Formats: sequence, C-alpha cells, structure tokens
Amino acid sequence: MPDQTSSLRRSEAATMTDGGSTAARHPVVLGPGEGRAYPMGPVSAVFKADGAETGQLYSISEWWLDPHTKGPGPHSHPEDDVFYVVAGTMSVMVGAEWTEASSGSFVLVPGNVTHDFENRGSERAGMLNVSAPGNFEQHMPGIAQWFTERPPGDSRV
Repeated sequence: MPDQTSSLRRSEAATMTDGGSTAARHPVVLGPGEGRAYPMGPVSAVFKADGAETGQLYSISEWWLDPHTKGPGPHSHPEDDVFYVVAGTMSVMVGAEWTEASSGSFVLVPGNVTHDFENRGSERAGMLNVSAPGNFEQHMPGIAQWFTERPPGDSRV
C-alpha cells in the first residue's frame, strides 16, 4: 500500500477556498505527536489547528493527563467543547455529573455549561478536543502559566 502521509504532505501547497472567499487556507497534515506543544507538568496539550488554519471556525487539540492527575477544575466558557477519548479513561464532568469516558467515548459540552476532566486511572489518558468557534490557542500561554503556578493535584485525594 502506498504511503498516504507522504503524498498528503506533498499536497500541502494546495489552496482551499470557501467557494468565493478571498481568504485562502492551506491543508494541515501532522504526524503523531506533531503540533504546537504546551507542556504543563503532568498535563500537556498539543494544538493541531486553530485560528487562521480553520478560518476561526474551530480549534483542535490533544490533551494528555498522566495517571491520577486532576484537570483544570470546574469551569465554563461560551464555546462548545467536544471531547473524544483516544487513550485510557478520562473522568469528565458535565454540569454536576461525572462520567467515566473510556477510549472511543464522545462527550459534547455546550457553551456555558460547567465542565471538568481528570485522569483517575493508572495509565496515561488522552483526548481530542474540538472547541467551536475557534481561536482557543490564544489563551494557552495564560493557561500554561496557571498550571505551572498551580500544579494539578492527585485525583486519588
């Protein structure tokens, strides 16, 4: 079978338009682990596409938590959040209810709904996050600083 990744990478020079808009966007093709990384101790985020890459429509990032790591704490924001668990099991709070979301699970959090996530398990867990509308990455320097100043607690406590 031909290597589709290399043929996709060669097509990066192609231009996409939205059927009349003069704003051109380019395909983004990343390998495993590639993207803009935000290490925050036992929590890390890797942004795959955001802002200009998506026409401000959505943001896509991976979030990884080491075993027994609490997340950001209950919070809400106007953007919708979509979580798709890619490894391990994430405990996800939506409203006041916690759900154990194993690999392959999907969680949609409408904007302005309080939510949180943490890894209560004994193995590293990760999830893909889509936030809409986009441009979430602009907040990451402040979020990374917040996590650095307030390291996540142990989820067993």
